Amino acid sequence: MSKSRNLLAAALLISGFANAEAAPKKAVPETGHAAPAKLNIGRAATPEEIAGWDIAIRPDGRGLPPGKGTAKAGEGLYLERCASCHGEFGEATGRWPILSGGDGTLASHDPVRSIGSYWPYAATVMDYIRRAMPFGNAQSLTNDELYAVTAYVLYLNDVIKDEGFELNERNFAAIRLPNEPNFLDDDRESSEREFWKPEPCMAGCLPGEARTVGRARAVDVTPETGKTGPKVE
Repeated sequence: MSKSRNLLAAALLISGFANAEAAPKKAVPETGHAAPAKLNIGRAATPEEIAGWDIAIRPDGRGLPPGKGTAKAGEGLYLERCASCHGEFGEATGRWPILSGGDGTLASHDPVRSIGSYWPYAATVMDYIRRAMPFGNAQSLTNDELYAVTAYVLYLNDVIKDEGFELNERNFAAIRLPNEPNFLDDDRESSEREFWKPEPCMAGCLPGEARTVGRARAVDVTPETGKTGPKVE
């Protein structure tokens, strides 16, 4: 920021605070406290600006944009804009995230958490692609391109079997990922309510004297393929 712009910003802030000091403070009858003075900084967001941020897609399909696309149409887009990081078949390149594969690995010591093996909702795939991809050029995809690329990624994971299947806002909510049943709603509000206390315990919470039973240390206990892991006492 140039020096002149810095001075302008400072002047605006000073002017805003000066206006705040000069503005009369009105009492609020309910509390008797002075109402906060307005600084007259900024403006209300326009509907177009709000729409640019309001792009979340929920698991039940709410928020899906209108559009359509097939895996066949998305293949070229994926190879052009996604494969350099995620690999031609979703296998990933270098340290970029993997998109496909990993079936049956979640219970192993080296699970592969891909869209097909781990993710719970197809809507999460489209939501992430919509707001963050392609890397370095986020939100550049049209709605039809978004559906096509999402369809191709789901096709790589055998979620969509037919490359000519048209994915759109009407049938999207019917798409189910294999690992969805293994995700459970957080029920702590009901299942753990008996442990809740109105006031936290700060002293004498457990009987007896506190004692050290272990010390934190960095231990890599995940063995690599074909190797024996370190012995842990």
